Amino acid sequence: MTRLDVCALDDLEADSAKRFDVDGYRFAVVRLGDDVYVIGDRCSHADFSLAEGEVDVKEKTLECWKHGSTFSLVDGEPTCFPAIKPVPVYEAAVEKGRVVVVVS
Repeated sequence: MTRLDVCALDDLEADSAKRFDVDGYRFAVVRLGDDVYVIGDRCSHADFSLAEGEVDVKEKTLECWKHGSTFSLVDGEPTCFPAIKPVPVYEAAVEKGRVVVVVS
């Protein structure tokens, strides 16, 4: 397993997503309060950035801005069509004010 330093926690606005490209990985990083969620930034329906979509704080989902599919920030599963395949979910932690992601 590899630990990647992705960004500073202060780089993230509350209740929104931001894209980061690190070591060949494309992450959508979402900050909900003090919690950070990291999923793959490519919609599984079509190759569009999920980080540009709307975050639903209550449902903990991220919507693809292009076709409206939403994905769970917890398990990456799509919660509505047209997407039917999940996106990757990554373990994330905040360490000394930095967001660190574990990839295998």
